[in-house]
Amino acid sequence: MDELINTLTLRNGIRVVHKPDASPVSYCGIAINVGTRDEAEEESGMAHFIEHMLFKGTEKRKSWHILNRLENVGGELNAYTTKEETFVYATVLSVDFERAMELCADIVFHSTFPQNEIEKEVDVIVDEINSYNDTPSELIFDDFEDLVFMGSSLGRNILGDADKLRTYRTSDALRFIKRNYATDQIIFFSLGNVPFKKIEKWAERYLGDVPAMHTENARVEPCLYLPQSKVIDKNTYQAHVVYGNRAYGLSDERRLTLYLLNNILGGPGMNSRLNVALRERSGIAYNVESNYTSYSDSGIVSIYFGTDVKNMEKSCHIVLDELKKLRTHRFTDLQLSKAKKQLICQLAISQESKESLSLNLGKSFLYFDKFESLEDICRSLDGITPTSLLEVANEIFAEGSLSVLKYQ
Repeated sequence: MDELINTLTLRNGIRVVHKPDASPVSYCGIAINVGTRDEAEEESGMAHFIEHMLFKGTEKRKSWHILNRLENVGGELNAYTTKEETFVYATVLSVDFERAMELCADIVFHSTFPQNEIEKEVDVIVDEINSYNDTPSELIFDDFEDLVFMGSSLGRNILGDADKLRTYRTSDALRFIKRNYATDQIIFFSLGNVPFKKIEKWAERYLGDVPAMHTENARVEPCLYLPQSKVIDKNTYQAHVVYGNRAYGLSDERRLTLYLLNNILGGPGMNSRLNVALRERSGIAYNVESNYTSYSDSGIVSIYFGTDVKNMEKSCHIVLDELKKLRTHRFTDLQLSKAKKQLICQLAISQESKESLSLNLGKSFLYFDKFESLEDICRSLDGITPTSLLEVANEIFAEGSLSVLKYQ
């Protein structure tokens, strides 16, 4: 798979990666190793705020021209922000690839953050915050990360604080970008039916003149973890609960083992243990899931369910019982084989989404400077044994190490 990926590093340090694909549709974008955790104390929500403002004007384009540049040819332009990265990406017909590449480069490196646009867009972000606050099944995950990463920038809400957002000015955005948008931490990624020779030429044209910049801002590792328990009265009909723990970072060899274990516990399959125990067998929860997110130096695993308030304690006991089974019952070879096959198929299906594949390509090169194929993952899965699953389960799901947050 790696042999099919073309790579180039520009003089300023920006890396270019391209995966050929026969489809008439191409995907491209810019991945930046900057997110919420890179904000200073007084910059609440700044990374996400900048992601919004990238669409509001550049040195040569106004907002209207940015919105129509790809839409006029049927393409799409999008962006998102996480705790550790910002992505700007586009989908177009391959004949319009250069148009998409130039636009992505323009808004990332030449945005002007006009003050009149800031004042309008902040209202949009505040509406986004309010919408989120009205959805406890989503809000609880942010509150839980704040609990698990208490005192650390990883615990910060991505959307930020509404009152603080209203104080931001053009100079604040430019200062954040100057401090954080290091060229050696930026990837231009693409997937499509475009000759790499052309991409090389366009990369030099649209990205090559970006001044080289290398950041010295080292991320501070999360402070010592102590399990927390918190109950918040939301006065809602349904109770919402999250159990979880700190977990392995991106470079930890046990990451895939936990990913497999998480899939068995509460992944998307209807036969996940939590879905069977809470929904199919007990009939007391509609939404139940388990998630694992790995960051550059840490991670978090979270088990969520929503249920009638009167069934909350019963549901908690069922969840803790399922975790105990993972810690005490060794998988048989047949059970493990089935679990691996299920995960492999899910990953293969997810790679059928070429937009998702292109974003994964960008993120993989951002952190590892390579791309793991499905075959690579399969080989790594082969090394996972019932013993290694048991060891990870006992470390991550030990009852005394779990934090819990309840909305009721």
